[in-house]
Amino acid sequence: MTTGSRNDPLVGYHFYLELDGITEAMFRECSGLDSESNIIEYKEAGKNGTVVIKKVPGERKWSNIVMKRGITNDMRLWEWRVHIEDGEVEKARKNGSIVLYDQANNEVARWNFAAGWPSKMTGPQLNANNNDIAIEEITICHEGLKRVK
Repeated sequence: MTTGSRNDPLVGYHFYLELDGITEAMFRECSGLDSESNIIEYKEAGKNGTVVIKKVPGERKWSNIVMKRGITNDMRLWEWRVHIEDGEVEKARKNGSIVLYDQANNEVARWNFAAGWPSKMTGPQLNANNNDIAIEEITICHEGLKRVK
C-alpha cells in the first residue's frame, strides 16, 4: 500500500461564469472548453528514397463556449448581448473564466478565455403542457482559452 495524496475525479455540476473577475451566473451546462491545433503534413525524402510523412502543429483554434441555465429576472447577460446588436463590439469584449468548485465550495479548476463576446442568446422554449424549468442559452466566442488551474 502506498501513502500519498489521492486524486479523485472532479464533480462537474458546481461551476460559475466570471466576466472580468465578477461572478455573473450559475449554469446547468457548459461545453466548448477545448483547444485544438490544425495539423500540417509534409513529406520528406528519407534514406534509400523512402518517403516520410511528418506532422507539425498549425494554427490554434478554440470552440465557442455554450452555457445553459434556468432563466431568471437577471438581465446582465442579455444586456451584454445588446452591445453586439448595437455594433459596439469592442465595448462587449470581456475576459472571463469558467470556474469549477468541489463539494466544499473550493475552486478546483479554472479555464480563462480572452476577448469573449456573446455571439448568440437563446430564450427558453415555452410549453404550457409541461412543468420543466425554462432554459436560456448563451454562446460566447473568444480569442483563446487556457486552463490555468
